[in-house]
Amino acid sequence: MGDPGGVGPEIIVKALSFASMNDCSSIVVIGDRTPLEEALRLLKEPAKLRIIKSPEESNLTFLGRAIDLIDMGVIKKFKKGRPTAEGGRASVLYIKRAVVLALEKQVDGIVTAPISKESWKIAGFKWPGHTEMLAELTYTKDYAMMLIGGKLKVILVTIHTPLKNVPALITRDRILKTIRLTKKACHMLGIKRPRIAVAGLNPHAGETGLFGDEEIREIIPSIKKAEREGIQVSGPHPPDTVFHKAYKGEFDIIVCMYHDQGLIPLKMVAFDEGVNVTVGLPFIRTSPDHGTAYDIAWKGIANPSSMIQAIKLASTLRI
Repeated sequence: MGDPGGVGPEIIVKALSFASMNDCSSIVVIGDRTPLEEALRLLKEPAKLRIIKSPEESNLTFLGRAIDLIDMGVIKKFKKGRPTAEGGRASVLYIKRAVVLALEKQVDGIVTAPISKESWKIAGFKWPGHTEMLAELTYTKDYAMMLIGGKLKVILVTIHTPLKNVPALITRDRILKTIRLTKKACHMLGIKRPRIAVAGLNPHAGETGLFGDEEIREIIPSIKKAEREGIQVSGPHPPDTVFHKAYKGEFDIIVCMYHDQGLIPLKMVAFDEGVNVTVGLPFIRTSPDHGTAYDIAWKGIANPSSMIQAIKLASTLRI
């Protein structure tokens, strides 16, 4: 359910009210009764909560008329529209319960509503985001963040780190691991012969060392090693042109060196429908590509499109 003070409860209720959700698998919400009931009242949705104890009690025939909820019982009163320790603790408990269910094969995948990194910090948690938390909880060493939106798919070599630290993190091992995970990501999507492009770090992909040598020292050797492993990969491509080429269909996915390099173009073309996928976990995990949106939370105006796409994608991915 994500942070109860954010848009999570609202976009869940809105998403599950769509008739198209009947084409998806059985859906179970892990969260708290109080915020979800309040979201139903706010949105004047006719659906009712159906409290269950385990996913096996979920009933697909109730979809659209009832929302199956595993009630964690940790939130009775909550503050809306701002980060709180209570919201941080609750959202962490929801995720931990979901991970246990996924590892026990009681669910096939997890869709996470937005959390607040500030709420986590206030509550004493040090994870910089969902991705790192899920990796730690599942003892996953090699993982990556993939974003899908419209005609673009991107995967990140570095994730949540200050820009000044990025060049030192662009190493052969890290890039090669990401390229391998990119091949796995394409398998999850059903792309049999993926065309993988690797973006450069520097303007013009370094211009043969004139604008930086990370491409020569780290990126090119990684690409050549991946090619020797039989992966169809090319680059490094100038970052100012590679996204246009992918948008036009020349590439299936782009390996990006840092967070904003990949997310700015993706959000430009698919701001409301982008989906985040964690690659490398032992189960499927997707999420909407946006945050808690405290500024519009609990006003009934949050757009559920990204949540809808995250649920639909989770129901089609394969490990």
